[in-house]
Amino acid sequence: MPVVRIEYSDVEELIGIDIKTFLDRLPMIGADIERIEEDYVDVEFFPNRPDMYSVEGVARAMRGFLDIETGLPKYDVKPPLIEIVKDESILNIRPYIVCGVVRGVEFTDSSIRSLMELQEDLHWAIGRDRKKVSIGVHDLSRIKPPFKYTTVPANFEFIPLDFDEPMSIERILKEHPKGVKYGHILEDFDRYPIIIDANGEALSFPPIINGVITRVTEESKELFIDVTGTDKSVHTALNIMVTSLAERGATLEAVRVAEVSGDVMITPNLSAKKKRIKLDEVNSLIGLKLGVKEVVKALERMRYGVEVEKEIVVHIPPYRADIMHSWDIIEDVAIGYGYENVPCELPNVFTVGEAHPISIAKKRVREIMTGMGFLEVMPFSLTCEKIHYEYMRRKSNGRETKVLHPLTQEHTMICTDLMPSLLHILSLNKHREMPQRIFCVGDVLIDEKTIPHLAFLSCHAEANFTEAKSYVITLFREIDTEFSVDEGTDPAFIEGRQAVIIVDEKEVGRFGEIHPEVLSNFSLDHPALGFEMELMI
Repeated sequence: MPVVRIEYSDVEELIGIDIKTFLDRLPMIGADIERIEEDYVDVEFFPNRPDMYSVEGVARAMRGFLDIETGLPKYDVKPPLIEIVKDESILNIRPYIVCGVVRGVEFTDSSIRSLMELQEDLHWAIGRDRKKVSIGVHDLSRIKPPFKYTTVPANFEFIPLDFDEPMSIERILKEHPKGVKYGHILEDFDRYPIIIDANGEALSFPPIINGVITRVTEESKELFIDVTGTDKSVHTALNIMVTSLAERGATLEAVRVAEVSGDVMITPNLSAKKKRIKLDEVNSLIGLKLGVKEVVKALERMRYGVEVEKEIVVHIPPYRADIMHSWDIIEDVAIGYGYENVPCELPNVFTVGEAHPISIAKKRVREIMTGMGFLEVMPFSLTCEKIHYEYMRRKSNGRETKVLHPLTQEHTMICTDLMPSLLHILSLNKHREMPQRIFCVGDVLIDEKTIPHLAFLSCHAEANFTEAKSYVITLFREIDTEFSVDEGTDPAFIEGRQAVIIVDEKEVGRFGEIHPEVLSNFSLDHPALGFEMELMI
């Protein structure tokens, strides 16, 4: 998880409190203090609060929590003077872009470092390591608007950051450290995203590297920020970046984004979204008997705007990426009220706890799989029909649970099998050294019933059915369970190179060589074997 370095001088400047009070109260808002030094402290925050991945974000939250400045922060965004035009060629590669201008910036070496660390932390937390979202920060004084977001061929040249000679896109992907690290994101394309100015200078090659011409230094006073990506998370990332800079007194200015359709979008959009919560639900969930005034005060301490009607209308700050349900707001009510103010009660019964049998079974198979040389991964519980069925050559049997209002096309249903998610993970890591052997112990949802599963994959040039069967034999020997196999008919596997696992006359799993069409769907170049079964108690 991201670790934020907070210098004590920033605490005094941005919050106005002594260090002892700061260190004492900081854990109350969800921080874990990693290291305390003479002039700074390193603090770890959970992934659900990327708005606190900078000292400015922490200061904003702490001012509210300490009743120094409560309620919804107000950010004035001046009308746009700059335009960026989106070209049609970008739509199938990296279609989303939002931008903002920040003027009147006063940089020091440490504040530049803090900004760059925020940028990289957002790449991790929101951007899925730049695949979903990537951010470019540029010295506006060195480039000429209007800008264009378009695509270029592999022979297009510019001078990338940290180099002093022009390089083609092809060379950057092969030789530049950032190109080597992130080039796999663009490997399926023959044209590449680029942002250029009115003089044809390259600002950015997203999501790989900026041009050297826009390098930010201590002399930089005006910034142009671009955020590109594959979904609307770009808006949240931009809002976090610009509001963090505004906390230092900088002036924000909007940018006109000219869409291919002819529409114009003005960004950043810092208007607050609204959600409604009920007092009864707040008290039921927290276990207290708070009044409306107490709830309002707690929310304002957490930097929400609040109106009281028949229900409590909550105005959500534009930099909050984690508010998806009313319960997220109610959790903040508890934090704002103060966990230290919640009375402690001893239970009126005495019990002795022990591990659940399924937890014991999960722990055991983890030990076995690790012993066989597999690496454990933890895929998301949410997936989509395209990956889960179409890529696997399977058809839906109607037993899956679908998401009613999915936020992205990647998260439309809950997994009924683990193997598609493992193949997706392999596809994201196919540029890594082979062989790759991964496994997952997790829950799936079938007919609204939670069922624990074990799945593993082995991917390398010699992967075959015999290897898969040897792993299965070892696994069942170690869990001391008799089994038999029968011919399988799963279209995800090669016909005649697969089997089903039978225990006590019940089919509990399947394994075999992954079908070449499935491998192609996941852009995998090597053969792979797969296994999945329901865990038994």
